Amino acid sequence: MKPARIIVICIAAVAAIGLALVVRAMGSPSKTPTAVATAAAVPARPMARVLVAAKDLQPGQRLTEGDLAWKDWPVDEVNPAFITDGSTPIPSAEAPAGAEKAAARPEGAVASVTRAATNLAGGGAKADYVGSVVREPILAGEPIVGRKIVRAGDSGYMAAYLEPGMRAMAIRVTVETAAGGFILPGDRVDVLLTRETTLGNMGAQEGDRSKFASSTVMQNIKVLAIDQSTRAGDDEQAVVGATATLEVGPRDAEALALAKSEGELSLVLRSYADTGGPSGRVAATRQSSAIRVYRGGAPEVVVVQ
Repeated sequence: MKPARIIVICIAAVAAIGLALVVRAMGSPSKTPTAVATAAAVPARPMARVLVAAKDLQPGQRLTEGDLAWKDWPVDEVNPAFITDGSTPIPSAEAPAGAEKAAARPEGAVASVTRAATNLAGGGAKADYVGSVVREPILAGEPIVGRKIVRAGDSGYMAAYLEPGMRAMAIRVTVETAAGGFILPGDRVDVLLTRETTLGNMGAQEGDRSKFASSTVMQNIKVLAIDQSTRAGDDEQAVVGATATLEVGPRDAEALALAKSEGELSLVLRSYADTGGPSGRVAATRQSSAIRVYRGGAPEVVVVQ
């Protein structure tokens, strides 16, 4: 075969192979660029952690660790009233037009740490809300907002903490009349009244010693606060104060006010194992009285029950 003919055949073969490759490339659709483009067109939404109710909460309920939980929430849907953990920056609703571009720029490590610490110090920590009292009903999964809870120390905290139908009443106490200061907010106590007894119709004479009687007027009463402290610190074992605020019913408040005017009140601490009994006024008992009896001209004081 002539060399020229061989060259022509080789060129034709190469052209045929090239044409086959071009036709194959044009006939098979490529899905990879489309997927990449789609992923680029719909970026992942940034999420923030929002404090929500772990279960239904009722007014007057005191929040515990198990009542609260963190929930992922789209950043663009976070209301300024929501409580976040501070790990994700939340854009302000009144940010200027150029704020988005500024926020898009990466911040330094120092700025990031400072921002997170500021947010946590500003109330984003979950532990800061443990012990707060629910003011309005909150459903499970609903974000916790400030207007629906009352934190300890805020105005209205005591009114929100009181059980429905109950009243708060304060009495004067000392270290001696408050179990040495070992009565803490949340404990249960009995209220004792100590008063001077009156003698009979004969009256007291000079040199006679005063007689006193003591009785329990209230039992199993909850202590709401000692002075203005509604809960003791984690490391506190005793609280010394001048007043104790007790949770009593309306009629019990009247009886307690009367007892305050009759003598000295003392608080007796009850055991944790002895707090399930009845609470309130103790049924009135017949008070003892003393009369003077003269026998052979010698006076003698007799106590009559």
